[in-house]
Amino acid sequence: MLNNIVKLIKATIIDLIVALLVTAILYTALELFLGQEISMVFGIANTISIDTTNKNNKQTEYDKTKNKLKVYPEYGTQYATIEISKINVDLPVYYGDTLEVLKKGVGHSSGSYFPGEGGSIVYMGHNSKNVFRRFGELQIGDTINIKTNYGEFKYLINDMQIVDETDTEKLPIQKNEETLMIYTCYPFNNIGYATQRYVVYAKLEK
Repeated sequence: MLNNIVKLIKATIIDLIVALLVTAILYTALELFLGQEISMVFGIANTISIDTTNKNNKQTEYDKTKNKLKVYPEYGTQYATIEISKINVDLPVYYGDTLEVLKKGVGHSSGSYFPGEGGSIVYMGHNSKNVFRRFGELQIGDTINIKTNYGEFKYLINDMQIVDETDTEKLPIQKNEETLMIYTCYPFNNIGYATQRYVVYAKLEK
């Protein structure tokens, strides 16, 4: 009877290993053969006209004398694009950080400042192939450009860190210096839920 139990355990372990291998192979195949098609679907979705005005149908307005927006974008709408030429990133930026927003592009934390307001700006995006998968290639001194309907802003990367998802002190919100902080899940090739974040820090070039 003991031999039968041992055989059963071995068979179960072998089945589990086979299942894991099949899953890994399927995932790799999807990335290789369907990655482009999936990207095309998201690309088509992003070309659909998006309302970038607020509820009063007024465009985002910026007061340069006060370094403050007079009219803010409506939550969930696109108000900017982010360009990082080093890693071929050119994506829409939406005001909001819900899962629905992140499916469309880069999200902007509603608890942070906007470009040009002189404080902390927090962006986030998936670590998928066409979003921030190549974040690890960025280096200090690389540039990040944010284009809004009220102006363009250039940031220079000054730091990169791997942090725990619960370590909110690594994303400090302050109003004394304009700092762009962008994070994505880490490791970049992680399958499933990730408990770490890769954060890129950049200062506004004046």
